[in-house]
Amino acid sequence: MDMGLQGRTALVTGASRGIGLAIVEALAAEGVRVVAAARNVTAELKETGAIAVPVDLSTPDGPAHLVERAVAELGEDLDLLVNNVGGGDPGGNAVRGFLGFADGEWLSWFELNFFAAVRTTRAALPGLLRRRGVIVNISSNTARMPHAGPVPYTTAKAALTAFGKALAEELGPQGVRVNTVSPGPVRTAVWEGPGGYGAELAAALGVPHEQLLAGLPAQTGMTTGRLVEPAEVAALVTYLASPQAASVNGADLVIDGGAIKTV
Repeated sequence: MDMGLQGRTALVTGASRGIGLAIVEALAAEGVRVVAAARNVTAELKETGAIAVPVDLSTPDGPAHLVERAVAELGEDLDLLVNNVGGGDPGGNAVRGFLGFADGEWLSWFELNFFAAVRTTRAALPGLLRRRGVIVNISSNTARMPHAGPVPYTTAKAALTAFGKALAEELGPQGVRVNTVSPGPVRTAVWEGPGGYGAELAAALGVPHEQLLAGLPAQTGMTTGRLVEPAEVAALVTYLASPQAASVNGADLVIDGGAIKTV
């Protein structure tokens, strides 16, 4: 299906790998001119043909500088903003309970997982309003199950999901659609990498990393029996960005293999 995105412009954050990289690839395949932002520009990101911009979005000024650079590189306003940047650097700490996280750590998780999206959206919004564009925020199914991950992370993602709902209500009448995509465990370095959250969780539980990954779908209630693929999340984002989803606004679309059981 032609998604009707040929020639449109997009900014994707957190684009160097995993979900972000897959989104860049999917949009580029639809003919979208993409600016891809990441702390570190990887070889894989360069291969997409996107305009790669190195930036640290956890800083107060990073998002505004990024949007300014994106508009300059594209020569026109944005049609689409994908706020994908998120996660964190566990560093042996992410599996601690609530009392294990100090104020500074809470702030760092919120800077990356919430305020980066707030600031990038603020900077991009004037242009998106002119273009009657689209915003897609990448949250997490743990926003609905805040016990299922590091509490600063899940709380920040819950804030991001609420942020999307509020924006959709305000901006919908002005022609800008805002939706949220909330993946469950995705086959990325976060879970599979030797230094990622999956490896750290396995060590904390005293089980081999491979064993944890093999049992993760069943343990998290994923009825599909496997992790979500990055390309599946990217396909959903592409749909939401397209005219095919013109009546989808304010939605939080969960893609987690059936892990969330509530209505």
